[in-house]
Amino acid sequence: MPKSGDLLRLADAVLLPGFAGTTPPDWIRRRLGDGLAGVVLFSRNIVDPVQVASLTAELRAENPAVIVGTDEESGEVTRLEVTNGSTRPGSYALGVVDDVELTEALARDLGGDLAAAGITVDFAPSADVNSNPDNPVIGLRAFGADAALVSRHTRAFIHGLQAAGVAACAKHFPGHGDTSVDSHHGVPVVADDAIEYALAPFREAIAAGVRSIMTGHLLVPAYDPDLPATLSPKVLTGLLREELGFEGMIVTDGIEMAAVSGPYGIGGASARAIAAGADAICIGGERSDEATAAGVRDAIANAVISGLLPEERLADAARRVGELAAWSGRTRSPAAADGEIGLIAARRAVRVTRRSSAPVLPLTSPAVVVELAPQMNLAIDKGTPWGVGASLVSLLPGTTTTRFTASEATGAALEDVLSSSHGRPLVLVV
Repeated sequence: MPKSGDLLRLADAVLLPGFAGTTPPDWIRRRLGDGLAGVVLFSRNIVDPVQVASLTAELRAENPAVIVGTDEESGEVTRLEVTNGSTRPGSYALGVVDDVELTEALARDLGGDLAAAGITVDFAPSADVNSNPDNPVIGLRAFGADAALVSRHTRAFIHGLQAAGVAACAKHFPGHGDTSVDSHHGVPVVADDAIEYALAPFREAIAAGVRSIMTGHLLVPAYDPDLPATLSPKVLTGLLREELGFEGMIVTDGIEMAAVSGPYGIGGASARAIAAGADAICIGGERSDEATAAGVRDAIANAVISGLLPEERLADAARRVGELAAWSGRTRSPAAADGEIGLIAARRAVRVTRRSSAPVLPLTSPAVVVELAPQMNLAIDKGTPWGVGASLVSLLPGTTTTRFTASEATGAALEDVLSSSHGRPLVLVV
């Protein structure tokens, strides 16, 4: 059976591809005019908020109902502010403060910036409970390691963001916190005794009215020992839809990630995700070309023709995507910007531990700064600034900064730096 134009348009109606460049390429414009659901913006698409607003206006001219998504978690995962780093602390800092009114206010302020830039859905917050200290991909992106704390701040973040007119997206269902594998590279497994703990923030997110939930490419043997959550009808339909009662848009994490694309290819994984209960396919964190997006569309259409994917399921997915677009298109009063909220939150998150009565802060003289740089995971843009050395050099002239990677931080190298400090204040950044 040949692929009809209507079937291809229906397949396009569930796709959110990425693209290269700071203006929409011709293929994106053309596909939006033919019914493409939307796009996902990454730092490669962003110069500053003014440019993003112009970019999204161009997208909307092709399709007024376009969904424009991005990962703006604040903290280390930022897209709008990737050049200089986020002006707002991340989720872990908010969890340390543990003031839900502050979290809601910060999210509302963030939502105001996103709405002004024309972004309609923010793939945040991370509702993961980071209960495994060896987690390679969540870490500071989570509000903490306690399910109750993560739950209340997930609710607050959702309320704030959506009050500004931007759809929130709780991730990574059913919980990426108690894992030790990065799903960009492999398949994490959620232990049977950890799943209820991991689900608590998602239950809270649904109760808070979250408009979207992002799947994690995780194996959850308690529900399905064979398929990762993104591809599992037992997890997406049985657990998320039927047991938890979620009626909003289910969007996949990047479908090109190895945990799901490895066995089936990007197109095969996309078709299976829709069949399992996902509504929208996120493409393009690592693949941003027209051929990939066209291949996914064709694979979904072919899955309908072969019987792997019922056309009714695809139509239902497109309907839910359209409902999110309609919600995002409602006119709302813009949130008043609060340029100080990020600084206020960051100051409140600072904790000072004293081991002696010697003065520690504030620094008033040139310091020796040693930065032990972490290995960044793929969720964090590699161009995101990290550390405090450059700022201290500017504030306290004469300050010196040395940065080590894990392989460089040998005993001899550290001894050389420490021996040259000559009684100056020492700042270790980890």
